[in-house]
Amino acid sequence: MTTGYRREVGLFAGTMLIAGCMIGSGIFVVPSEIVQTGHSGTFLLVTWAFTGFLTLMGVLAFGELAAMYPEAGGPYVYLKEAFGRRVAFLFGWTTFAIIECGSIAAVASAFGYVLGSFLPFFSDAHWLLPPVRIAEMHVGGFTLGPWALGLTSARAVGLVMVVLLTWVNLQGIRMGARVQSIITMAKLGALVGLILLGLFMSPPTAPNPGPYTGGGPALPLLGAFLVAQVGSLFATNGWNYLPYIGGEVRDPGRTLPLSLTLGVGMVVGLYLLANLAYLHVLGPTGIATAPAGRVATETLRVLLGPRAGMIMAGAILVSMVGYLNGAILSSPRIYQAMAVDGLFFRSAERLSARGVPAAALAIQAVWTGLLALSGTYNQLLDFVIFAELLFFVLTVVGVFVLRRTRPDLPRPYRTWGYPVTPALYIAGCLAIMVGLLLYRPSYTWPGLVLVLLGLPFYQLANRAERRA
Repeated sequence: MTTGYRREVGLFAGTMLIAGCMIGSGIFVVPSEIVQTGHSGTFLLVTWAFTGFLTLMGVLAFGELAAMYPEAGGPYVYLKEAFGRRVAFLFGWTTFAIIECGSIAAVASAFGYVLGSFLPFFSDAHWLLPPVRIAEMHVGGFTLGPWALGLTSARAVGLVMVVLLTWVNLQGIRMGARVQSIITMAKLGALVGLILLGLFMSPPTAPNPGPYTGGGPALPLLGAFLVAQVGSLFATNGWNYLPYIGGEVRDPGRTLPLSLTLGVGMVVGLYLLANLAYLHVLGPTGIATAPAGRVATETLRVLLGPRAGMIMAGAILVSMVGYLNGAILSSPRIYQAMAVDGLFFRSAERLSARGVPAAALAIQAVWTGLLALSGTYNQLLDFVIFAELLFFVLTVVGVFVLRRTRPDLPRPYRTWGYPVTPALYIAGCLAIMVGLLLYRPSYTWPGLVLVLLGLPFYQLANRAERRA
């Protein structure tokens, strides 16, 4: 057994991990939701530009914390140092119970669904075992469900992907990072190809440049802008995975902040170009009315004809594998750090002979599989959007707290533009959270309830540690 992690992730691998986890299916579908909310192409571009700006402000602050504490667990460690074990545990609890395992389950099952474009056997309507159905429930004016629990062919292939990528990452961080770099290069190539086609090929019929006039009742402009950030912010999520493996990054004082900035800057630039390509080919109305919100597929269909669906399905499959590998690789480092503190299963504390948290990887795979079989993760993920923003804000607030409480600690990298840049990130996120409270309350209080459900588990873990 090893006693510590192996620092085998360099600048290129770190940057590829960030880009590979950020580029998911969101950029291919979220623009439709944004135009439906704000109705114009200008609104679409400003939304993505603000998202990119806000994300970069957060990255600059995370870089300082990552360089200060280049350890496994990333934000769990930062929150513990700034606010104590309870807040850190609630972050870890929410990450394990819902955010990461739920995201992996959702993307893995969606992988099976998209694979059905090539092999119709794989479908979420094809039940391999009879499902258990639970009718929708109404709690405090809020609707939960309905749910269908069981194994479909799409969920089954998703589970196979989770097991396969878990095995890959059990072989060591070098193998997991190498696979991630290869997949990310393929994803970048596909996205760049889409952008070039969209910007430089003329559609057979020029799109209507006027605003989209459909949709339901319009929100106030500021409210619409804040609500639209939910989709674009989470289409850019994934940059936070690199700090999770801070204990395995070479020259972390330089590599962590530089990889964060390079990875996020590259993806934000590509996202803006992708939206310009969508507008060039489809216009605002074409984006808003794309079938099932699949803007990228509709863009290729207009340019290339019926082949577009299969081409885009292949690109999305590659994108999903990249996200799955990055999430499966990174997240168990949080659970291992919690286990060291006595706040998670004790078996997760140990590293394997290859220097990876093997038990934490296995526990993650088991819980992900159960969530995939339950089919309930999508609604759970909607609930925790607000909570995840809250933890990001607290982490950046930690920069201010630690500057005051731990001024003596070495800081290989200091937040550029401090205190303005972290303050802008905090203010921007708080504005979005207020917008959600006012206009999308279903995204707020259920998520906070799920986070607070971790408190009794924290008390139990604390008691067990004291007895030990």
